[in-house]
Parts: sequence; C-alpha cells; structure tokens
Amino acid sequence: MQYDCVAKNIITSALNLDEFFRVSQCSSAKEMWDILEVTHEGTTIVKRACKHALIQEYELFRMQQRETIADVQKRFTHIVNNLIGLGKQFDREELNIKILKCLDRSWQPKVTAISETRDLTTLTTVALFGKLREHELEMIRLKEMETVEKKTKSLALKTRTVVQESTDEGSEDCSESEDINLLTRKFQKFIKMKNRLKNQQGKRGKNKTDSGSTKPVCFGCGKQGHMKAKCPSIAIKDKAPEKKSNKSGKSRHAYIAWEDNASSSSCSSEDEIEVNTCMMAGKDSDVSSTESSASFNSANYNTFLHAFQETHEEANKLAQSNRRLKGMNRWLEKRVKQLEDELLEQKDDLENLEK
Repeated sequence: MQYDCVAKNIITSALNLDEFFRVSQCSSAKEMWDILEVTHEGTTIVKRACKHALIQEYELFRMQQRETIADVQKRFTHIVNNLIGLGKQFDREELNIKILKCLDRSWQPKVTAISETRDLTTLTTVALFGKLREHELEMIRLKEMETVEKKTKSLALKTRTVVQESTDEGSEDCSESEDINLLTRKFQKFIKMKNRLKNQQGKRGKNKTDSGSTKPVCFGCGKQGHMKAKCPSIAIKDKAPEKKSNKSGKSRHAYIAWEDNASSSSCSSEDEIEVNTCMMAGKDSDVSSTESSASFNSANYNTFLHAFQETHEEANKLAQSNRRLKGMNRWLEKRVKQLEDELLEQKDDLENLEK
C-alpha cells in the first residue's frame, strides 16, 4: 500500500489539471495507469487502426512542393517513430531507399551519386539527411547568384527603356507645341481677315444708305452734289479711247432701256433722260460688282469658318485623347514598378523562409 501511494503521487505530480480530473477518482496506481493508456494509446483495435494508417502514410510519403530537407526529415522521422512505437520494425537500408525515392526530380543527380558511392546498409538516416542538406545549401547559393545577375540585367534594361521613353516624350512634346503654335497663327490670320471683311461690308452699307439721301452721290469718287457722268475726277483720269468706248456701250444699253420706258410714259425731258441713263449705268455696274464680290467673300468666309471649326474641334479631341493616354501610360508605369518591387520583396521573403 505504501508503494502504491508513492506511485499514485508520482503519476498525479506528472499530470496537468485536465488529466488529473480523469484519474482523480481512481483508488490505485494501476487503475490510473490503465485509464491514461487507453485515453492516449487506445485499445488494441485503436492501435491496429493507427498502425495501418501510419503504414499507408509511410508508403505514400513524398517530398512536397517547395519543401526543404529539414521539413522532410521532420515528417519522415515522426511517421517512423510512431510506427516503431506501435511495433513496426524497419531495416536501415529500407529507410535510406525510401528517403531517396521520395525526393523530386531536381534531386535526381544527387540521389544517383549517393546510391552509387555510398553503402546504404551501413549509412544512417541522420548522415543521409546531412548529405542532402549540404547539397540543398549549395543549390540555394547558386540560385541567389542567378537572381542577383538577373536583377542587374533588368536594372540595365530599365534604365535604357527609361532613357528612350524620355527622349520620345521630349520629341512628342516638341511636336505638340509646334502644332499648337501653328494653329494659333492660323487662327489669328483668320480673325484679322474676318474683321477686314466686316469693315468692308460696313463701308458698303454706309455708301448705300448715303445714296438714298436727297443729294445725289457720285459712284466714281463717292462725293455728293454731282453724278458720275459729270464727275471731274473721272473726266480727267479716263481719257483713253477704250474706256470711253466701254462707257458708251454701257450708256447706250441703258439709254435703249430708258427709251422704251420713255415711250410708254412720254413725260420726261431730254436732260432728265441723260441724267437717268448715267445714274442707271453707274449704279447697275457698281451694284452688280459689289453684290458679286460680297457673295463671293461670304461664300469663302463660310467655307473657311466651317473648315477651321472642324480642324479646331479635331485638334481639341486629339489633344484630350493624347493627354488621357499619357496619364494612363504614366499610371501604368508606376503600377508596373510597384508590382515589380512587390515581386522582388516576396521573392526575398520566400528565400528567407526557405532558409
């Protein structure tokens, strides 16, 4: 009974609070031990089921993706120790072959070298994992050197692309500024021509309103008080026979028209007929010329205005699309740079985790 009390004291001292509540009502150390054995190891049926599950896990054991040799050793040792605890026996050669067979394709050269140079019957699993760990460290070192070389190459390529993009942007900005300057110069010329046409039309309108006043207006010099036929300035200038013949032809045509009208009315004198013929001839020629020039100028003005409006709207649309595309390009470049930095950081974190 004294020994039983000592055993009970040893068992209860080694248990935590939850485990103590399971065996606190037991009267002997044997009863306490049996309860703990069944709770943690199970019965024979449970042990058999655990053994079969561990054997299946041992047979299907493989190296997982991105798993280090230390992780493989930890999982393999845990399975083997549990099987040995359940009564399974293993040979040293069998364990070494299983370790070499579970590695992936990247380890094939090292596996071939070990199997040909080493005796697997005398080699322990700890020594085998040590050899594999040494090879893994060498592979990590070579991979780091390759990544450093790739980074230097990518940085050189980025600098070249940045220089090319800066030169392209400078040429695009220069061409765009030249186009804008050309458009502004054309617009200023167009406005000047428009103002000149308005002034000419205003002057013509004033002349027409002045002609409707009481005093007669000369269509040759533009002064009031006399007609074009009696204008002294035209009489002095126009002494050439060709101009006189042209004027005589015009006056004759107008005189014929006036004679027809006079025959119907028969109430005007010869002086009035002469004055009226001169007025009609000068007025008809000037009005026809002014109307033709005004219609021609208005047609040209409308066409120029329509063409300028179309080109101006198209230039505004192109400038807006260009600015939008430039902003999108700058945003995409910044985003690509951020993603590359994040990728490099994640690669560094992954390499640190693998180490």
